[in-house]
Amino acid sequence: MEPSLFIKVLGSGTSTGVPTIGCPCDVCTSTDPRDNRMRPSVHVRYNGRGILIDTTPDFRTQALRAPIERVDAILYTHAHADHILGLDDVRPFNYRQRGEIPIYGKRHTLDVIRRVFAYAFEESPVGTSIPRLTLHELDGKPFELFGLTVTPLPVMHGKAEIFGFRFGPAAYVTDQSDIPEETKQKLLGLDVLFLDALRHRPHPTHSTVAQALQWVEELKPKRAYFTHICHDLPHAQTEATLPPGVHLAYDGLEVEVELPS
Repeated sequence: MEPSLFIKVLGSGTSTGVPTIGCPCDVCTSTDPRDNRMRPSVHVRYNGRGILIDTTPDFRTQALRAPIERVDAILYTHAHADHILGLDDVRPFNYRQRGEIPIYGKRHTLDVIRRVFAYAFEESPVGTSIPRLTLHELDGKPFELFGLTVTPLPVMHGKAEIFGFRFGPAAYVTDQSDIPEETKQKLLGLDVLFLDALRHRPHPTHSTVAQALQWVEELKPKRAYFTHICHDLPHAQTEATLPPGVHLAYDGLEVEVELPS
């Protein structure tokens, strides 16, 4: 295996994206490119493979902008629209890679995907190109993916349990409003930790910046990046208030993580 993996932030914004449609606020009209945030997703590259976490409604633009060369598997945190609706745009990777793409998620997540993209799973031909996918239900146990152990991380998104993912010494957790103690134990000793930090004001299904900072203090990753950010947080001003080793993620950010030998 290669000595490093690379995490590319495809989108660091909330469900509406930033700028928010019709909003004249300072962040939505900012000229700082880090204040322009597509819906939340990352692409993890290692050992010649590319793993997506979530397929946002912005996926086509994100893939062209990155650019993404391979999608060998897709991990889903949950089935909300801002995390799944770009799935149809993986078709060019089916063509180029000449095969199906495995997708992984909780049973409920896969059930929603099967319903929303029913044409991709019908037995009879539909007469047009479709995403070619294989479904793999996750039960919370670690699994191997192209030589790397991936650990699903149950977290709470309001009243719903969703998944974050740990891969090697890095983890990506988004949309969390609470982290169970058992999951916290799996988040210790990290080089890099991504966490949801929607805004300063409380929200029923997302973490605030203050809550995310408390988890960073408790879990003590070497580096932490906050994502799923709404238009309440201007990048430069917010970044300046964060402690050493903690940053706001931004679209296009790439983080290198050294893998254990």
